[in-house]
Amino acid sequence: MARPVTEADLEFEHVPETDQSFENALEKARDGDRLTVDDAIELLTTGTDVEGIDRQRKERVLEAADHRRADVVGEEVTFVANLNNNVTTACNVGCLFCNFKDAAHTFEVDSDVETAGFTKTPAESREIVADAVDRGIYEVTSVSGLHPAFALDAEHREILEAHPAPKAVNYRPPAQYETSPGTYTEQISAMSVDGVHVHSMTPEEAYHARRGTDWSYEEVYRRLRDAGLDTVPGTAAEILVDEVRDVICPGKIDTAGWMDAMEAAANVGLGTTATIMYGHVENEAHRALHLERIRDLQDRTGNVTEFVPLSFIHQNTPLFEHDVVSGGASRDEDELMIAVARLFLDNIDHVQSSWVKYGDEGGLKMLSCGADDYMGTILSEEITTRAGGQHGEFRSFADYVEMITSIGRVPVERSTDYSERRVIDPEDPPFGPELGPKADGTPLLAPDERDRRTMFADD
Repeated sequence: MARPVTEADLEFEHVPETDQSFENALEKARDGDRLTVDDAIELLTTGTDVEGIDRQRKERVLEAADHRRADVVGEEVTFVANLNNNVTTACNVGCLFCNFKDAAHTFEVDSDVETAGFTKTPAESREIVADAVDRGIYEVTSVSGLHPAFALDAEHREILEAHPAPKAVNYRPPAQYETSPGTYTEQISAMSVDGVHVHSMTPEEAYHARRGTDWSYEEVYRRLRDAGLDTVPGTAAEILVDEVRDVICPGKIDTAGWMDAMEAAANVGLGTTATIMYGHVENEAHRALHLERIRDLQDRTGNVTEFVPLSFIHQNTPLFEHDVVSGGASRDEDELMIAVARLFLDNIDHVQSSWVKYGDEGGLKMLSCGADDYMGTILSEEITTRAGGQHGEFRSFADYVEMITSIGRVPVERSTDYSERRVIDPEDPPFGPELGPKADGTPLLAPDERDRRTMFADD
């Protein structure tokens, strides 16, 4: 159920209270009018005149969003053949919603603390991606911890080495660690194999890649682009309202910094996506304000290809362990987040449903709430799994065809930027990718490999 306004909410400047009515907001949504923040709050709460979520009203919001989805993108459900290659879990930022990271000092040469985390060298990243490209993937997504030894490139490392207070800029030399992650440009170049699309370097990582300098985000992203970066994931957004960020990630880039970095990526010709991570301490007013900021960003740049709602996975996170939250978003809230994103973001064509966050059944339901994209194959996924996610780490093309056709929709393989699309005939197996540089339509994993991966995911 949606949370009523509580004393904790009232500590925030922004609370879910409006003078708008649910009926007026829904009528505007159905008519295709551009919605306001107050409209979004009414739709996300199913009316601030009632406590909790009104199920009948909710269904009307979902229906309006599903109609909008059909009008904008039709009956196709898209997905991509991709690999997650996260370089390192070493991080010192301390976000309270995250259990992906491991304290960076545990990776040092003289540390006596055992860690389950990892750091990959550029050569290791290249080997992993090259193997996946041989199998048929054509996108590698990489989002990593902010390792203190990471520098943008050789020039940046020289600047950090000469810094009078390296601790102040969160820098330690690679020699102090068991494994060096190299530089960001080395990792991007290493992952840029045989024409694979490299989707990496969030605004938070770009901030880390310019620390200790007066370089602009444009300069950082220009160097990354020249090293092989193709598009930028709009993660690290969480909730783009600083009073929420001050609670869940006080050491992280602020709202203005995130927006500046995203615009800079666009200015140097890099495509972007955008996300929201919801279901923790924020309320519906914060969610609505976040949507407005994403829509404004798209009005200015026009290069956000998709919006990705990410439901907070609370298990194993500091927010849950410290009793700041007792759980994540309800399924009703998940459905309304997808639906209102579709109705509010009138300048972004694609809304993604995450089977990693919602599971297969829940993810399919989101495709009738306004979503039209169903993620990718994800040959490796650590972030959600380490936070307590229970929905596995891989989906085959056969899985996608079966799931998408089961709800009467059309399965479509797509490129990262949606510029290439291939409708898949469910009567013509076997199913595998065909858009990649080395893809030939064969499945990404052999049957025995798939069986082993399924057993691991179920453990």
